[in-house]
Amino acid sequence: MTEHDGDEAQVGTGTTGEAVEATETAIPELVIISGMSGAGRSTAAKCLEDLGWFVVDNLPPALIPTMVELGARSQGNVARIAVVVDVRGRRFFDNLRESLADLDVKNVTRRIVFLESSDDALVRRFESVRRPHPLQGDGRIVDGIAAERDLLRELRGDRPAVHIALYNQQSDVQLEGLRQRSLDIALVCEPPAFDDPDLEATQVLNDPMLLALPAGHPLASAETITPDDLASQQWIGVMHKESALRHDTFIAACAKAGFTPAIAMEATEPLAALGLVAAGLGLTTLQCSLDHQAPEGVVLRELPWFSYRTPLWAAWHRVNLRPLVETFRRTLVQTATEGKPAFTD
Repeated sequence: MTEHDGDEAQVGTGTTGEAVEATETAIPELVIISGMSGAGRSTAAKCLEDLGWFVVDNLPPALIPTMVELGARSQGNVARIAVVVDVRGRRFFDNLRESLADLDVKNVTRRIVFLESSDDALVRRFESVRRPHPLQGDGRIVDGIAAERDLLRELRGDRPAVHIALYNQQSDVQLEGLRQRSLDIALVCEPPAFDDPDLEATQVLNDPMLLALPAGHPLASAETITPDDLASQQWIGVMHKESALRHDTFIAACAKAGFTPAIAMEATEPLAALGLVAAGLGLTTLQCSLDHQAPEGVVLRELPWFSYRTPLWAAWHRVNLRPLVETFRRTLVQTATEGKPAFTD
C-alpha cells in the first residue's frame, strides 16, 4: 500500500442551525470512501466498521449531508461516519460535488479516501468472481475500467485527502518496494528477517479457515462435517505463486486432521478458487477475513477441528514514516496485539 497526502480536509466544528443543545449538534467526523470498482472499497469499509465507525455502503452522494445531520442529532452516539460512494454516472458525480460544497459550508471534518489498483489486477479480480464491470455494458471488462477511470479522474486529482493505491505483489517484491521507498506499508505472507537492518514487521492476522462449498452440495446443509466427509470430495487447491511451502503446510494440516484432499484442479488465488466452487467444480478453504468475498452460489462452513491458519504480516521501513502512515501502522499493531478494534489519532 502506498499513500499520498493531498489537500487537508477543512477541520472545525459547527451547528446545523437548529436550536438544540451543543451536545446534540456535535458534528461527526466523516470519511468518504470512493475509487475504482474492485479496488477494495467494501474491504476498507469493513475495516472501519471493525474500528467502531458507523458505516453506510452505497449511499447516494446527495444524501451525505443528511446522514451527517442525523449523526449530529444522535447525542454523541455516532461520532464517526464512513460512507462508500459509488460514482457510476455523471449525475451522481455532480451530486457528490454539491454535497462536498455543502459539507464545506458547515465546516464538517471530512476526508475522502480514494482506492485504486492497476488495470491488470482489476481485470483479474472481475474475472475471478465471474462478474462484469458495472460500466462495461456490452464491451470488455477493460472498457468498463477505462470508463470508470475517466469518470473519477477529477475526483482523484482534486479532492482526496488520502490516496491509497493497492498493488497485488509477491512478498519479496513488496519488501524490496519498502527498501526503495516506493511503498509505505506491505502486507505479506512472508515477513522480513527479525534482524533486518531496514525493515520491521508485526503479525496482524492468524486467520482460521472456512470450508467453501457449492450451494447445492449435500454437505452445505449437513448438521456436522467430519474429516471422513471431506476425504471423498473433489478439492480445488490454491497454489500461491510465491511459496509452495504454504501449500505443503495445508496438506500436512489436512493429514493431521484425518483426511487427504483429492485436489482435482488448482487456482492461483482464493477468489479464483471461489469462482470454481460457485461453478460446482469442487471444494476449497477460505480465510475467515475474506468471507465477505464469497460469490453467490457458495456456502461457507466452519471447521472447528481444522487447525490450519493463514498468517499475514504488516511490514514497514524503520525510519521516516509519514504521519498518516505512522497512524496506520500504530493502528495495525494495536489491533493485532490487543485482538480487538482500535483507533489512534
